[in-house]
Amino acid sequence: MDNIESKVPETVSYYDHQEQLAREERHTNRWRIFAWVLFASLIISNFAWILYESSYQDVVVTENTQDGEGTNIIGGGDINYGAEAKDN
Repeated sequence: MDNIESKVPETVSYYDHQEQLAREERHTNRWRIFAWVLFASLIISNFAWILYESSYQDVVVTENTQDGEGTNIIGGGDINYGAEAKDN
């Protein structure tokens, strides 16, 4: 019976318990701040990358025409597909 009673843990004082809770709260707040900083840096870096890439974007207009003989000319003569079929 002596062995069982000696294994009972001592009670933790209220002061020690509150101190541990305060430590955990500070630790949790640090992780929250870290997560928000990571999230903000992700958003900012993506926005900066979009701005950077949009400055180099070229707009190309391709005109599809057909000459008088039924030949398809695409892009001002870059591609010539030949005459269309007669049944079209």
